[in-house]
Amino acid sequence: MTLKIKSFIIKNIVVVIAILAAIITSFIIKPSSEYLNYFDYRTLTSLFISLAVICALKNIYFFQIVARKIVSMFKTTRSAVIALVYITFIGSMVIANDMALITFLPLGYYILSSTKQEKYMAFVFIMQNIAANLGGMLTPFGNPQNLYLFSYFTIDSLEFMKIMFLPFIVSIVLITICCLFMKNEKLELPEEFDKKLNIKRTLIYTILFLFTIIIIFRYIHYLYGLILIPLFLLILDKKSLKDVDYGLLITFCAFFVFAGNVSRIDAISNILNNLMEKSTLLVGVFSCQLISNVPSAIMLSKFTTNYSELLVAVNIGGTGTLISSLASLITYKEYVRHNPKKQLYYIKLYSLFNFGFLAILLLVSLLMFNL
Repeated sequence: MTLKIKSFIIKNIVVVIAILAAIITSFIIKPSSEYLNYFDYRTLTSLFISLAVICALKNIYFFQIVARKIVSMFKTTRSAVIALVYITFIGSMVIANDMALITFLPLGYYILSSTKQEKYMAFVFIMQNIAANLGGMLTPFGNPQNLYLFSYFTIDSLEFMKIMFLPFIVSIVLITICCLFMKNEKLELPEEFDKKLNIKRTLIYTILFLFTIIIIFRYIHYLYGLILIPLFLLILDKKSLKDVDYGLLITFCAFFVFAGNVSRIDAISNILNNLMEKSTLLVGVFSCQLISNVPSAIMLSKFTTNYSELLVAVNIGGTGTLISSLASLITYKEYVRHNPKKQLYYIKLYSLFNFGFLAILLLVSLLMFNL
C-alpha cells in the first residue's frame, strides 16, 4: 500500500502539491461563497473542450499518421530528427505541450530504435521536450498557462502573438542549431505502421477543433462549447471524454483556490506585490523553477498587471529544472522507461541544454523589455 501511495504521488506530483496548497491555505482563509469567484470558468471550459477534441483526434491516430508520413520523407538521421523536433514544436502550438510529447515521443523512440540509433535518444528526447515547452508559446491555446493568462487579462490575439514573437523566433533558431550538430547518417525507416486515416472522422474532429479555437478567441460564448462538443463526442467517441487529462483540470482548480487565498493573506500578498513590481519577468521565471509554469501563472497573475512580462516568464520558464514544466516530467519518465540505468546521464544532459536555453531566452527577454 505504501509503495502504491508513493507511486501515485510521484506520478501525480503537481496535482498533489496543488491540492495540498489549496487545503493548507483554506485553514487560513475559511471556505465561503467567495471561493466561487476564484475560478476562471472560461479557461477551465476552453481547456476541457480542447483536450477532449485532441483526444478524439489522437484516438484515430491522426497525429501519428501525419507525423510518420512527414518523417518518412527524410533519409538521414539529422534531417529526420529535425523533422521530428519541428513536428513536436508545431504540434505543441495546436495540441499543447504535454499532449505533443505524449503523441510524438513514442515516434522518436520508434525511429531511433528501429534504425539502431539509440545512442541519440537522450538528446532527441530533450530536444523534443524543449520544442514542446517553447513551441506552444506563440498561441493562446499552445500551453495551458497561455490559455489562462489570455483569458484572465483579456489579451488581444494579435498583441499576444506580438509579445511572444521574439522569444518564439529565438527558440526556433536555438533548437535548429542544436539539431544541426547531429551526425548526418543514412536512415531507412521500416514500414510497420498499418493504421489508415479515417477521413470522415478527421473532418468532423477538425471542425470541432476549429470551433474550439473560435471559442478560445472569444468569438462565441464558452457555454456553447461546453454543451455541443461533449454532446458530439458522446455520440462519436466516448473514450475521448474519458481520456481527457482531468488531473490537469484538477490542478487548475486547486491552484485557483490557492492563488485566491494567498491574495487575501496580507503578509504574503504584500511580499509578492513588492517582488513583482521590481521584476515580473525574473520572479516569474524563478517561480517556474520551483512550482512549475502553470501554477506560477495562476498565482502570480493575482499580483501584477504586467501581463507581457508574466506571459514571457511562464513560457521561457518551462525550461530549466525538471519540475519547471509538467511536460518535462513526462519526457523524463518516458526516457527512463526505456533506459532505467541512464537517469543521471539524462538529468545532466537535460540540465545542460535547458539551463542554456533558459539563460539565452532570459537575456533576450530582459533586453526586449528594457530597450
